[in-house]
Amino acid sequence: MATLYVSPHTDDFRSLLALVAAGYYPSSELNIIKEDPPASLNARSRPTLVLGTGEGDSVLCGASAVAWYLASQGKRTGLSTKQQSQVWQWLSFADNELTPVSCAVVFPLMGLMGVDKKLQQSSQAELMRVLKVLEKALELRTFLVGEIITLADMAVAAAVLLPFKYVLEPTDRKVLINVTRWFTTCINQPRFLKVFGKITLCEKMVPVTMKTNAAASAVKAKAANAKAANASPAVNSDAATENGPPKTEAQLKKEAKKREKLEKFQQKKDMEAKKKTQAPTEKKAKPEKKELGVITYNVATAPGEKKDVISPLPDSYSPQYVEAAWYPWWEKQGFFKPEYGKKSISEQNPRGIFMMCIPPPNVTGSLHLGHALTNAIQDSLTRWHRMRGETTLWNPGCDHAGIATQVVVEKKLMRERGMSRHDLGRENFITEVWKWKNEKGDRIYHQLKKLGSSLDWDRACFTMDPKLSYAVQEAFIRMHEEGVIYRSKRLVNWSCTLNSAISDIEVDKKELTGRTLLPVPGYKEKVEFGVLVSFAYKVDGSSEEVIVATTRIETMLGDSAVAVHPADPRYQHLKGKMVLHPFCDRKMPVVFDDFVDMNFGTGAVKITPAHDHNDYEVGERHNLAFINILDENGLLINVPPPFLGMKRFEARKAVLQALKERGQFKEIKDNPMVVPVCSRSKDIVEPLLKPQWYVNCTDMGKQAADAVREGQLKIIPDHHLKTWFNWLDNIRDWCISRQLWWGHRIPAYFVTVNDASVKPGEDMDGHYWVSGRTEEEARGKAAKRFNVSVDKITLRQDEDVLDTWFSSGIFPFSIFGWPNENQDLNVFYPGTLLETGHDILFFWVARMVMMGLKLTGKLPFKEVYLHAVVRDAHGRKMSKSLGNVIDPLDVITGISLEGLHAQLTDSNLDPIEVEKAKQGQKSDYPNGIPECGTDALRFALCAYTSQGRDINMDVNRILGYRHFCNKLWNAVKFAMKTLGDNFVPSEKAQLCGEESVSDRWILSRLSAAVGLCDAGFKAYDFPAITTAIYNFWLYELCDVYLESVKPVFSKAEEDSSSQRQALVCRQTLYTCLEVGLRILSPMMPFVTEELYQRLPRRRPQSDPPSITVMPYPETVEFCWHSEEVDRDMEFVMTVVKTIRSLRADYNLTKTRADCYLQCIDSATASLVQKYSLQIQTLSYSQAVIPLTANQPVPEGCAVAIASDRCTVNLMLKGLIDVEKEMAKLMAKKGDLEKQMEKLKEKMAKSDYKEKVPVKVQEQDAEKLRQSQTELEKVKEAMENFRKMM
Repeated sequence: MATLYVSPHTDDFRSLLALVAAGYYPSSELNIIKEDPPASLNARSRPTLVLGTGEGDSVLCGASAVAWYLASQGKRTGLSTKQQSQVWQWLSFADNELTPVSCAVVFPLMGLMGVDKKLQQSSQAELMRVLKVLEKALELRTFLVGEIITLADMAVAAAVLLPFKYVLEPTDRKVLINVTRWFTTCINQPRFLKVFGKITLCEKMVPVTMKTNAAASAVKAKAANAKAANASPAVNSDAATENGPPKTEAQLKKEAKKREKLEKFQQKKDMEAKKKTQAPTEKKAKPEKKELGVITYNVATAPGEKKDVISPLPDSYSPQYVEAAWYPWWEKQGFFKPEYGKKSISEQNPRGIFMMCIPPPNVTGSLHLGHALTNAIQDSLTRWHRMRGETTLWNPGCDHAGIATQVVVEKKLMRERGMSRHDLGRENFITEVWKWKNEKGDRIYHQLKKLGSSLDWDRACFTMDPKLSYAVQEAFIRMHEEGVIYRSKRLVNWSCTLNSAISDIEVDKKELTGRTLLPVPGYKEKVEFGVLVSFAYKVDGSSEEVIVATTRIETMLGDSAVAVHPADPRYQHLKGKMVLHPFCDRKMPVVFDDFVDMNFGTGAVKITPAHDHNDYEVGERHNLAFINILDENGLLINVPPPFLGMKRFEARKAVLQALKERGQFKEIKDNPMVVPVCSRSKDIVEPLLKPQWYVNCTDMGKQAADAVREGQLKIIPDHHLKTWFNWLDNIRDWCISRQLWWGHRIPAYFVTVNDASVKPGEDMDGHYWVSGRTEEEARGKAAKRFNVSVDKITLRQDEDVLDTWFSSGIFPFSIFGWPNENQDLNVFYPGTLLETGHDILFFWVARMVMMGLKLTGKLPFKEVYLHAVVRDAHGRKMSKSLGNVIDPLDVITGISLEGLHAQLTDSNLDPIEVEKAKQGQKSDYPNGIPECGTDALRFALCAYTSQGRDINMDVNRILGYRHFCNKLWNAVKFAMKTLGDNFVPSEKAQLCGEESVSDRWILSRLSAAVGLCDAGFKAYDFPAITTAIYNFWLYELCDVYLESVKPVFSKAEEDSSSQRQALVCRQTLYTCLEVGLRILSPMMPFVTEELYQRLPRRRPQSDPPSITVMPYPETVEFCWHSEEVDRDMEFVMTVVKTIRSLRADYNLTKTRADCYLQCIDSATASLVQKYSLQIQTLSYSQAVIPLTANQPVPEGCAVAIASDRCTVNLMLKGLIDVEKEMAKLMAKKGDLEKQMEKLKEKMAKSDYKEKVPVKVQEQDAEKLRQSQTELEKVKEAMENFRKMM
């Protein structure tokens, strides 16, 4: 039993940290006491954790130590050594950076120390500075370390708790958008809520009225002690109480050190306050970074007309402004049609044809992020192919989604009108579904347009449209006439909730390790699974009994035999014997069959042929009775009272009780098993005997597998091949009947012949079924088959509809009007590519291949690219009941938490599920979802797409790519200003021979980016594309090139040579902008179009009107990649970074210093000379002077090694106060030596290796190594300063 001593005060954030960490402690045996620890423990601070008896090393004091122990036990201190180091780093950040400044701001408000307005203002400024460090770190992250809450989040959240409660007003939080989002995410986690309670964020900073209780008094007393000791207002949790025992030498040393730190902090604050009172210098301070705002496009533009591109660009990027008006113009101009720029689609295109059909989304509602991923990838590919000049068609469509749509409409009917579909009747119900489809179905197309999907909408198809319905009918009839589709009565997977059969791949296999209670639709209480019940059958004519076992005891009511192994010696004497059923007069044979495992249980098995797949085959072999005991609703039939009419799982309990009463029950025990669950309804699937239509898949499956084996069809990535072959090589026949009303009604008719010479047929007998395009055609076929006149034939059409995947399976050619010959079918079938998620490889992809080969003799496409499945930030599958299904439109436009809740209320979820989903939303999106825009969403989805792994998509990370759009926007605005209004680009992008080294380098990097994008698209490597583009725009064009050429433009008017250089530079800059936008266009169509339209054209008369139809840059044209130039610039940037690092070390923020670069040889010296202007500009140096190895370096320089070829010498003499800097370094050296001495003492103890956990030992060793490195740097700096003195 462990005991945790904490403060009772609600604002003692150190104790709160320990309590949150305790929430993750795996053991329930943790006693929490809200008072000081006993004096006998010699622990004078809270929180204190006592492990066991509290002797020796079993007492931990202080928030960091206690929280680390508790969190590490709950595996919340990082999943790897790297993550643990990161957690430790954030823990240090919370202790050393955040806590002192948080307290300095909050304590005066709480009355725990006097109010000094100047000091408080400077403390607030310091708090914002520290929080902006945190803001930057959280820009692309949900949590500080990894993908889950860790001690890092707990510690930093505890440290900012008081500022968020009492200091940070709404205007402050707007600047700290990511910190606020992260903080509210943390405090809404269950374990935080339990400790913190409901936190109300500060609206206005005012003095806090503290509760007058003992705890508050204690906090005040501590603050008073801290103040009396000249301490800064940090929480002094180690301070002794007034009447405590005398402090040890170690405690006094610790307090002295703390006071020293706090004094330094106080001096820093005083200096900052002093600076504020001084007269302002001429240089203006940098303005605060503004939050990205909403700017709207307000120019009246008729739908389909071109957007205004004459007005100046807004100051900052705003998705609402950028995305307005472009899509209708693209559509009206016909850019998305394969006919664009051609007389006919039939004319030969040397560039080739690209055709892809959309995986038709269900009509049942809205898209989620998984669909958005599919469309982001498919549209990027389509736009790339279109820009490459290929005849390009991306064909849209929508699936009627038989089961899903029927369920939605049935729920809606019951909710709104209290009616079932049977109350309405089939025809009226179908009318209701069409009505619902016409109201809701277009939402999907609206979402696809909002995503920028460049689909040819004139060719949009719905699987229930007449054209596609005719193709479905034709496919069934042809396959039925050929005998590939046949009628058979066999066991099907039956969902009692849906009242329909479902296919094998719509059954989820839920693995249980033992007794488990599962929810089942239609039952108030959960139902028991995962147990094996043993009971006895009496042998007829003797007192002997045979013991059998089952996991579904209710099915014994349908038993028709007991089976044993032919070689089992225990049962040889029972040959020809019968056993008696306890609840009816049924006598059941003992049969001998090889399928029985005589080593399992008693070696005797009950046989229920009508309700078990294995038993069905035994029943066939031994000609047993097939007794069906379940109707379509899961109610018992063909059984004796009292079981007759019972629900199946109520009968489970009743049968067990009845066996106990008869003395035939033996035992019940845990049993690992797999429970079949309907993926649609979550019902427990029952094997049920039903006459149904089946597709014989043996030959079709072999053809589909061989197509891949022989290389005719390529599946990417290839790790899916094993699954593909395994499924197709062992394929089972496909049940295509569905007992629904919504869907394609099966065009098959049962024949009754009104002639005494023809005996009546049975439903399961395929001979009595004919198929036909019309009833008249079917009647003619039947008359011919039975050799009677047409008037003697009566037909009954099958009530069932076809499995939705049947119509989806012929989608690639039904959309082009198959079986009728036409231009579209000839040109676009077979297609080029099928792109979809790997989760529907069997549902859809394999069936399209099988049916394409069977009905057209051709593969429907040449390649299949399977992307990963999108999951939420926690790795969970998107599910409405979890509340994590996110509408892409909500990410694009932003939505409040209330708005997310409202969507759930309007959905078809049960009230219990709605509440569960709301909690999920509140935890993940406490502030709702910020506006990210379409381009950022698309780019993020592509950036996170990695072949072969699922994507844990956190919508908050998408916001980071909106910031990228803003940087892109500002870069182009700045560059266009630099180009000037009168700039005319050259007709062709080419080198003129006068380019500077900066020009040649950026053109080399541009060529490299073009090559990477081209290779990435060809290999479906989307992260490679996004990385290449991101790096080029941000780190190469913006960070380096634009900065390095500023002197060129500032000197442009000095002489003709400077003018010429500036002109060449402008041509280079234009090429970078124009080509950079073109390589980005497939992924970010809106922002690239907006910016591209503002650029001047190379050939205004002949260039395409839109970036969407501009040629995609290719390496043939952009062939300027030079490894030598790249290598040189890489060296130059290493030098620049070393100079910047030195400047930072010596705090030369505004002062320029001379820089002497000592080179190992003359080649390096000449390279430095060649790039001296770039080095000078990028490193903010006064002058750059290259020196050879034998040339002396002037005294007074700070030294750093840039590489094995170059050493940086930064002239500090005369720029800094040497004596003051030496004093600082002396103090730092002393601190470091003390720390190291203390660590070495700790590590030198004899029991250190045995008692200290390995992880702590590793951390100590790392701390020692870091301190040693830091000490060496300090000594080196001191030596440099001595030379100057």
